Amino acid sequence: MKIRDSVSKETLKQLKSIAPDSNSNKSNDTEPITMREWEEIIGTRRETYQRQGGRVRRKR
Repeated sequence: MKIRDSVSKETLKQLKSIAPDSNSNKSNDTEPITMREWEEIIGTRRETYQRQGGRVRRKR
C-alpha cells in the first residue's frame, strides 16, 4: 500500500504544489562532468612521489 492511497485528494494537491516533479531529472541544464574532472574527483590525477636516496621526490 502506498502513502498516496491513504492520503486525501486535498492533501495530495498540497504535496504536489510544494514539490512538483520531484522524480524528474533536475540537472538537465548543467553540463556533464568531463573525464578529466572525474579523474580529479577520484584522485588519479595526483602527483606521485618516490624515495631517492633517503629523500622523497616527485615522480615525473
